[in-house]
Amino acid sequence: MSTIIDRPRFDCVFGGALALARAIPRLIPVAHASMGCAYNYYIGGNTGSGYLGGGYCGACATPSSNVSEKEIVFGGETRLEEQIAKTMELMDGDLYLVISGCQVEMIGDDVRSVAARIGAPYPLLAVPTPSFKGNANYGYDLVLELLVREYADRQPVKKNRRVNVFGLAPGCDVFYRGNLKEIKRLLSLIGVEANTLIGEGEGLADIRSLGSAELNIILSDFYAPLAEKALKDVHGIPSIRVPLPIGFLQSKTFLEDAGQALGVPRADIEKALSREEEVYFDYMERISDSYADFDFQRYAVIAADANYAPALSRFVSDELGWIPHLTQVTDTLGKEEQERLERRFDGYESGLRPKVFFDPNASGLRRNLVNSWERNRNHVYYEPLGPVVLFGSSFERDFAEEQGYPLLNISFPVTNRVVFNRGYAGINGGLTLAEDAFALVVGGR
Repeated sequence: MSTIIDRPRFDCVFGGALALARAIPRLIPVAHASMGCAYNYYIGGNTGSGYLGGGYCGACATPSSNVSEKEIVFGGETRLEEQIAKTMELMDGDLYLVISGCQVEMIGDDVRSVAARIGAPYPLLAVPTPSFKGNANYGYDLVLELLVREYADRQPVKKNRRVNVFGLAPGCDVFYRGNLKEIKRLLSLIGVEANTLIGEGEGLADIRSLGSAELNIILSDFYAPLAEKALKDVHGIPSIRVPLPIGFLQSKTFLEDAGQALGVPRADIEKALSREEEVYFDYMERISDSYADFDFQRYAVIAADANYAPALSRFVSDELGWIPHLTQVTDTLGKEEQERLERRFDGYESGLRPKVFFDPNASGLRRNLVNSWERNRNHVYYEPLGPVVLFGSSFERDFAEEQGYPLLNISFPVTNRVVFNRGYAGINGGLTLAEDAFALVVGGR
C-alpha cells in the first residue's frame, strides 16, 4: 500500500525532464500540460536548486500548450500542434522536445504521434513524462534515453579512452555542474577524455557524439537505468557504475576503477594521484593544529539522496575525522536496492559505521535521531549527543535551529544558497566541502 511522503525532496517526472532540457543549450522544450505546470515547476525547482534559473526558454518563457477544460474534454493534440508551430516560429533552437504533464497523459494524448505527424523542418522529438509515474530522476532518465536512442549518431568505431559520464540529474543534484567539471578534470589526469553531456560548455553536439565513447561511467548506483540500457542496445557501449566520489580517498578508488575498465596502466594512475595527494593534504594539514587545539571533532548527521549519503558519510569519517553517527537516505528505494546501498557504508578506514535509515520524509530525521541515541531517563551520568554538524537540506533548518546544530545544505532542496559552479565531488570538491564544514565549526568565533 502506498503512503504519503511528508515534504518530498524531489520534483516530479515532468520537472526532471524540464530541468534536463534547461541544462542543454539550444534545446527548446515544449510543455504539453495544463496551465501553470511549467511555471509551478520553475517556482519549486529553481528555488530548491540553489536558484538554478529558467534559462533561454524556461520559467515564464517556457513554451506550453496550457491546456484547459476544453482540451481535457475533447483532447489536446490539435492545441499541441498549434503550440509546436508557434514555438518553432518564435524560439531559436536546434532541437525541439515535447514533454507532457499528468492531465494530457490521463486523457490519452499521444505526443509521440503528434511529433511524427508534423514533419517539422527542425528536429522534433517527444517523450511522455507523466508526473505520477516517478520523480525527477526518472524524468531525467526518460529524456536522456530518448536523446541516446533518437538523436545521438551511431558511431561503430569507438575512440580509445573516451567516456560518457552521467547519473547526476540537474536540479536533483544542486551542484551537478561543478561536480561534473571536477570529474572531467580527474579523468583527464589519467589521459581519459570525458563527455559529461551537460557540463560546462557542453551541449547538443556532445550528446550527438556520445556514440563514439568506449565506456559509460554512471555516477550512481541506481539512477539512469533506461539511458544505460539504450547506450548498450543502440550504441554498443558498456557501462560501469561507481559511487559519487568525495575527497581524495574516494577519488583514488574512482580513478582506479575507471582506469582498470579502460586499460590505463597502473603506473600512470599512481603518478597522477601522487601529484594530487601532495596538494590535497598540504591544504588539509593547515587545519590540523587548530583541529587538535580547539577540538574540531564532531558527530556528523546526514540526510541526503542515494548518491550523496554514502559518499558524505565516508568522507566525514575517513577524511574529516568526525564520527558518522547517523545517515538518512532520502530516496524511495526497494528492499533489494536498500540492501545494495547498505554495503556502501561498510569498510571505512576509521573502522566506524553510521546508523543507516531509509526514510524520504522530511520529519523522519527527528524521529530517527531520537531512536538512534539512548534517552536520558534520569541517569546520574548522561552524555547527550553532541557536538553535531548536520548535513542536509533546507527542510532540516527548523530542526537544526531547535537543536542548535550547525547545518550545511548539500541536498535538494537548497534554498539558502546561490550555487554557480560549486561542487563537492572529487578532490577539489573534498577541499571545498571540508572548508564549508569547518567554517560552520568556527562560525561563531
